[in-house]
Amino acid sequence: MATSKYLFIRGLREATHTVFSVQDGQKTYYDPEFGRKVAYSSGQQVKRSLLDAVSEALDERRAPITFNRKITKDNAIEDKEPWSPCDPQYADQLLGGWMRAKSNGGTVKRRSPLSISAMRPLHPLLAGLARESASFDRSDDPEHHPVRVVNAKGEEMSEEDIQNFLTSNDRTLPRRNWIPEDQVGPRAHGLYVFDVAIDLTRLFTVSTNQHEPELSKEKIEELKEAGWTLSESGEDLICPEERRTELTEALAAGLINWRVTSNQSRTYSPQATLALAMSDDANRVTGSIRADLAEEEDNKAVPVIETVDGVRTYVMPACKSHVAGVTASFDALDAAQRDIAAHIQSFTADLG
Repeated sequence: MATSKYLFIRGLREATHTVFSVQDGQKTYYDPEFGRKVAYSSGQQVKRSLLDAVSEALDERRAPITFNRKITKDNAIEDKEPWSPCDPQYADQLLGGWMRAKSNGGTVKRRSPLSISAMRPLHPLLAGLARESASFDRSDDPEHHPVRVVNAKGEEMSEEDIQNFLTSNDRTLPRRNWIPEDQVGPRAHGLYVFDVAIDLTRLFTVSTNQHEPELSKEKIEELKEAGWTLSESGEDLICPEERRTELTEALAAGLINWRVTSNQSRTYSPQATLALAMSDDANRVTGSIRADLAEEEDNKAVPVIETVDGVRTYVMPACKSHVAGVTASFDALDAAQRDIAAHIQSFTADLG
């Protein structure tokens, strides 16, 4: 790949009967062209999951966030804006960016060098939603799980009264609750893609400009004492080389191994990465992993992984279940991780 200030990465994943978010039900959007409601994982959720994977690879905790609350005059608790430490010594801050407004005026903010898309269907016809009912069942050990019954007046019934009611009304008291499908929510399945653009010029540098500050003057001096150095122009602080090496390896690992980690509690899917492509050309990398409409059948799409000049593509054997004729290897993602790290290192080696 030619030297470029950006590195573009596209990943193809398989989701099987899973939930990307459960706080308000499965996240969905409507595709008007093909008339389908499809699931997605938001860019913010992907970013959070990616930074979690980077922190795990580094074996470091994420930056401490101060959650502010205010007691109102009527003794309610009001949420106020959380405070970020705005400190690039934390990996998730340097890679994820920050913003903090001060009450006495002035705001410091850093735009993340990572631009991250939502994880969405490779094509609306290659992903779907399934609904199902569920049950909460403890009928295997009824003596261990009591049943509490109240009458129409809300009074708790005795065991004798319960038994008389069951006998006279020919009823039972099972140790299970039936959960209708409208309370369970849909499960997502199909092929999904995500895209990441890395601004290599800003990955390990933080601006010292005080007209639109990323750092306070006090933090600039603190970073200098911690080994950060000024660029030749004097406009940026550069992350120390040893730390850059650690972050590069962790970022490469995170880009390969991240999983949806926030709000996923009801079902599990490995969300296996089937293929990954990287390039310094955004158009070529998105064209290398795509879907084509079937020529001979209506309302059908076919996943495509194509060899494209200027794009390096890595395909796992599981991809053969979906794409015919691809060349795959079990160490494809290991190679992708090494190549991502090498590309970043080659660009940032001369920072100082």
